[in-house]
Amino acid sequence: MKRRVVVTGLGALTPQGLNLKSSWDGVVAGISGIRPVTRFDVSALPSKIAGSVPATLDGWPDPCPEFEHIVSVREQRRMDLFSLFGIVVADEAVRDAGWADISDAEKERTGVVFGVGFGGLGLVEREVRKVMAGGRVSPLWMPSVLSNMMPAHVALRFGYHGTNYTTTSACASSAHAVGLAYQAIQRGELDVMVAGGAEGALCHIGYAGFTSMRALSSSFNDRPTEASRPWDKARDGFVFSEGGAALVLEEMEHAVARGAHIYAEIKGFGASCDSHHVTAPHPDGKYAALCIQRALQDAGMHADEIHHVNAHGTSTPVGDEGELRGIKKGLGSAAHNIPITSTKSATGHLLGAAGALEVIFAIKGLNDSVVPPTINTEDLCDEAHDVSIVLREAQECKMKNALSNSFGFGGTNTSIIVGQCS
Repeated sequence: MKRRVVVTGLGALTPQGLNLKSSWDGVVAGISGIRPVTRFDVSALPSKIAGSVPATLDGWPDPCPEFEHIVSVREQRRMDLFSLFGIVVADEAVRDAGWADISDAEKERTGVVFGVGFGGLGLVEREVRKVMAGGRVSPLWMPSVLSNMMPAHVALRFGYHGTNYTTTSACASSAHAVGLAYQAIQRGELDVMVAGGAEGALCHIGYAGFTSMRALSSSFNDRPTEASRPWDKARDGFVFSEGGAALVLEEMEHAVARGAHIYAEIKGFGASCDSHHVTAPHPDGKYAALCIQRALQDAGMHADEIHHVNAHGTSTPVGDEGELRGIKKGLGSAAHNIPITSTKSATGHLLGAAGALEVIFAIKGLNDSVVPPTINTEDLCDEAHDVSIVLREAQECKMKNALSNSFGFGGTNTSIIVGQCS
């Protein structure tokens, strides 16, 4: 029999704020975290806006004083931003769960899995510039840019000895991390997993790459807070953001025995692949639907038991409508009345960290009986007219279960169902 898995700790770092509370409060209030790019020169690029973490990071790689109580200046100089962000959110989640000071035996039953899309892209860019200028490469750069260093740093910080690895599946990376952590606890391999993701790829080469693909919004440079507008007819691309999110997942009886606060239960996980195109999703959403249906099957649920959908909703012309088709196929007639939102309208797209963050937002919605708004969307696209998109202001919603979707380049799809624990 599969073991039940609950969530006992949460942490977040977003363009809205440096912790979960400020991030969640900002999203519910409909406050955009998008602002002009100042970290590097974008004067020659068509897009000039992004969602940067609101800290003194414009001078990166200079250390960030806001995080010195968690990661020392010396340590910060020896890692890329994605690892720094991962440590910060893991620290918040672990301390929230009360799982920092534990026995050696408990550490052996605790693992870490984090997702990232790019790894240390900013540090790679910096070191390449040094080499091209005839300089010497830092002896620390290689271990600093490896994707698996993020969960490694978390394990080193707390002394965890269980499974430790990274998932990399583009914008579904951290959702895969949460799903795989959930399955590991279900199978009895471990009792506790710290799962999530972080992305610190907001650097010149990363930004220019997405710009060359014409993937980023460029029509709202003078109005950056209005740029991310999922399902709006005027949407013209996603907004590049950075940050991180972490959850502490725990076997339910283990959590109850130690008196842990339980936020929610992970009830189902589904995954699929479009096998359609390197970057574009399948236009009719049939494999996004398959992913949703697999999550429902895993949870032993019917579609009408889903009371809210936190959509992938990136604000791209093709992706938004394809996802809605997938939601309609995956949830059937129930899809038309379920409150749907895209919190990326406020946060922008945190790439590999987006999935875990949006699972957290779905959990917070369950706890607070509220669906955050999709801001900026004014003129709904045709595909959105027969569903219930929550627009402009948060909507009160008593719910038992919520669905979070995350999709990525390569056609990778994930769906996670979270619910009240009873």
